[in-house]
Amino acid sequence: MTDEAKVHLKARRVLVVEDNAIIGALYIDLLEDMGHAVCAMVATEVEAVAAAAKYKPDLMIVDAALGEGTGVSAVEEILRSGFVPHIFVSGNIASVRPVRSGAIVMQKPFRGQDLARAIQSTLNASVSL
Repeated sequence: MTDEAKVHLKARRVLVVEDNAIIGALYIDLLEDMGHAVCAMVATEVEAVAAAAKYKPDLMIVDAALGEGTGVSAVEEILRSGFVPHIFVSGNIASVRPVRSGAIVMQKPFRGQDLARAIQSTLNASVSL
């Protein structure tokens, strides 16, 4: 991550929803390198909803397809309590039907700079809501 990319991103508390522990750990490393704090990493739809209620994250990085439930359904439930900026990630983005039009969906694998741009776009869009 370049210093320029770090400067443009205000630190956020991020909830990571990913059922693959290795991929989740990579996301945590990327996010922390960007200056963000990961408040929790969870692997199921139920855990995602509970973690969002408990930690009140500023941003969520959500795997669209989970082993137990779906990330899309988790976000749909979480958004009932109020908007939280979010980015869906998937190995097959064509299969992802985001809860909100305009939601950002990233194809796995991706580079850190792509995630930084997606975070900035998501946060910019949420300001206009």
